[in-house]
Amino acid sequence: MRPAVLVQYVLPHRALSRLVYWATRWTWRPWKNFLIGRVVKAYRVDMTQAEQTDPLAFPSFNAFFTRALKPGARPLPDDARAIACPADGRISQFGPVRNGRIVQAKGQDFSAAELLGDEAAAAPYQNGRFITIYLSPRDYHRVHAPLSGTLRETAHIPGRLFSVAPFAVDTVPRLFARNERLVCHFDGGCGPFAVVLVGAMLVSGVETVWGGVEIPPSANTIVRRAWRDKNIRLERGVELGRFNMGSTVVVLLPSDKVDLCSELSVQMPIKMGQAIGRIIT
Repeated sequence: MRPAVLVQYVLPHRALSRLVYWATRWTWRPWKNFLIGRVVKAYRVDMTQAEQTDPLAFPSFNAFFTRALKPGARPLPDDARAIACPADGRISQFGPVRNGRIVQAKGQDFSAAELLGDEAAAAPYQNGRFITIYLSPRDYHRVHAPLSGTLRETAHIPGRLFSVAPFAVDTVPRLFARNERLVCHFDGGCGPFAVVLVGAMLVSGVETVWGGVEIPPSANTIVRRAWRDKNIRLERGVELGRFNMGSTVVVLLPSDKVDLCSELSVQMPIKMGQAIGRIIT
């Protein structure tokens, strides 16, 4: 196992997350400009499609990291049955859920029940479809609804905060089912679907448009919240939430209702709104 992975087993994940939470929200101009400048240079961040194109104009690093895009920067497919990619990034893995198990990397998998923290919630995806999108530091970090649907329930599942960079995904067993995550269950026209926002090393929180901060810097117990009676409906392509620092999104879709696009491939760059599949019933 690589030293960069081994050291993650002993690092104080939560202490580091709390430190990053503070550091990325400090508005002292020299500090936030230093952080922003380093990331823009190191990752060649493209600001041309951002609403605010000057990276140093943001009041904090976190504001820069969760920046909005210009209207129309991510057009949706014309086909009303198309499933939209929820985020910018790269496809980590995709394909069928086989007997309730999801591929993480070559030789690595985990169960849908582990990911969702609930055997019953995983039942519709026993032989369904999944796609995992990795967001690097250079990417747009807001997450959008892949389909139109009504929010049924969320589950915040505490866990570890391993890196979700490709080297860790290839090595750490059941990584996405071990890391802290927010599971969002929706009811849509093709049945239930789930969008899972997976935390990562130095990720200091996840926010949703309906609940605000859902993954605080420190939490220890699973928190389930019922939303069915709140009538929270999101149309396809509408913002769902955002990562305060980068991470991964996993989308689960029911077995006999959708097909994924044939042109998808592992490590393929992809943009929010790009078609990743189609409803077939």
